[in-house]
Amino acid sequence: MVPLKGMQHVSAFSPPQTVPAAPAPAAGRKPNLWILDSWRDLVLYVCTPLLLVPIFVGAQGFWSAEDIYLFVAAFGAMGHHLPGMIRAYGDRALFQRFRWRFICAPIFLVVVCAAFSVWDLKGIVLVAFIWGVWHGMMQTYGFCRIYDAKVGSFAEVTRRLDFAVCGIWFATAVLLSPQRMTDTLETYYSAGGPFIPPALFRAGQQGLFALAVLVSAVFLANFIWLWSSGKRPSPVKLVLLITSISFWWYCNNIVASVLVGVALFEVFHDVQYLSLVWIYNRKRVESDSSISGFMRFVFRRSGALVGVYIGLVLAYGGLSLSKSYVGIDAVKNILTGVVTASALLHFYYDGFIWKVREKSTRQSLGIAGGTADVSLGGFLPGWALHGAKWVAVFVIPLGMLWFAEVHSARGKLDRLASIAADLPTSARAHVNYATELQEAGRTDEAAKEFSEAIRLNPGSAKAHVNLGSLLAAKGQLDEAQSHFERALKIEPNNAEYHSGYAYFLDQLGHNDEAAAECETAIRLAPKSPQAHYGYGAFLEKHGKAEEAIAKYRQTLQLAPNHVDAHIDLGSLVFEKGELAEAREHFQKASALNPKLAQPHNYLGKVFMREGNVSQAIAQFEEALRLHPDFPEAEENLRVAKETSAQSP
Repeated sequence: MVPLKGMQHVSAFSPPQTVPAAPAPAAGRKPNLWILDSWRDLVLYVCTPLLLVPIFVGAQGFWSAEDIYLFVAAFGAMGHHLPGMIRAYGDRALFQRFRWRFICAPIFLVVVCAAFSVWDLKGIVLVAFIWGVWHGMMQTYGFCRIYDAKVGSFAEVTRRLDFAVCGIWFATAVLLSPQRMTDTLETYYSAGGPFIPPALFRAGQQGLFALAVLVSAVFLANFIWLWSSGKRPSPVKLVLLITSISFWWYCNNIVASVLVGVALFEVFHDVQYLSLVWIYNRKRVESDSSISGFMRFVFRRSGALVGVYIGLVLAYGGLSLSKSYVGIDAVKNILTGVVTASALLHFYYDGFIWKVREKSTRQSLGIAGGTADVSLGGFLPGWALHGAKWVAVFVIPLGMLWFAEVHSARGKLDRLASIAADLPTSARAHVNYATELQEAGRTDEAAKEFSEAIRLNPGSAKAHVNLGSLLAAKGQLDEAQSHFERALKIEPNNAEYHSGYAYFLDQLGHNDEAAAECETAIRLAPKSPQAHYGYGAFLEKHGKAEEAIAKYRQTLQLAPNHVDAHIDLGSLVFEKGELAEAREHFQKASALNPKLAQPHNYLGKVFMREGNVSQAIAQFEEALRLHPDFPEAEENLRVAKETSAQSP
């Protein structure tokens, strides 16, 4: 989640502080409740969720949850980092004031994030998630303080209760969300975190929920008391809290797809952030002649420049998609680190460049009063205190996670078992655990876990498909077919499920129906390598070698590193006598997965056909080294050695 530490009056590491009081409105004058005006505030800040839900419901009819999430994550989540960057490096006075932060922080975070990505360590992902939830919560809190400042409500108790309500409900919604906690615990355990006993975990959930209810009751009592005593807080703030917290809960606990839930709240956050930052920067440009260059150009009062602003945001967001088109793993890992660093920089910068207690910030938001500058005070210089807080809340925790993950001996199966124990009501946790059990060959346990997932969530298409595959392997064909058909009713546009059902139908001997399912899979996902490969395997099995070769070639056009396609295509062209191409495919497959014995066995056959017996023997021996129980390679090696002994 990406929030706006901006528009609040605290930094990422500062405790909440009281906003300096503005002069009370003149007698008889009603305070202006709004940042812009009533209808625009309601659309952009307060009631935005009421517009987003029907839009997303409609979008799901055209795009998958994964596609929606990827689009929002790129063009929304990363894209909205740009406006803060523009201000950080385009506002000369601000840059001079925080010069060393703006120079050192990007270098430090890019190096750290790239290193964690290259080494595939999950600690940075966990830190980014926690910081992101905090950041989202602080955006809601920041809006609360802005709306209270608009009506002159500055009571310290009110401010602390606003902060407590936002913090406790954002944390509770995540902790009580089976879907979000499935992913969070997977990251936590992958990062080397110690096991949390299920009883302790559930006690924490119940305790936090009870505390959230108690804090809310105190908040409402204080609101009613202030209202009755004439010290009225902003009614807009109350509506904002209700809509924002309810929407956060809806996105985490009610939306069927966790990806759609994340995307929904991300769009809400982005709309709030981008519109408010546009307004703020435009007023800054109009009131401060020292701001020049690119920032003054973009944030002038012009309808056309709103389009330029949005275009720049989308273009910056598009950078996060670039890693998907990079074939070199090292470069892809570095780009992933850069994307993560962009998010962390956004969280960090927003913690101190939008402080509402400062006079310039308040003026740009239409709020009177405020301090001319910020003085942290204390016995340490500002830079030393800031550095100490960074070490305490970022460097040390991240270092501990790095050490724990590097020295962790827990395997994936053990981690997923722990998550299923911690989250017994999470269908997703049971599906993940069952999938790993299935890959480990523990099929009876896997079937039990898939059945539990279906009991918890009958709409889990993945659980139905995987359970159907297990039942088919056991010969329970009627029950297996019902699960496949149920999955296709739930997700009729899932190409992978059509491919799986085609394989099942092929086992039953329903060749025409299986071919139709293969064609449906390709129609639904014409760029899916697996759909083309599955159809190729079906065609090869039924003796249609030329058509199978065409499908395998299409697979490799879409996924040049598809190992199985290289092996199967190589075997077919080998049978046709095209030895050079066959050798090329087998060598590629062996390079992609050096632990596979089959490519070496096929290479040995190619060398035998070419008359290079010594090379053939070496390949057969390598196949047997990798897979000692390989009768075909053993027989091929015997023949090759006999041939070698008989030759001059």
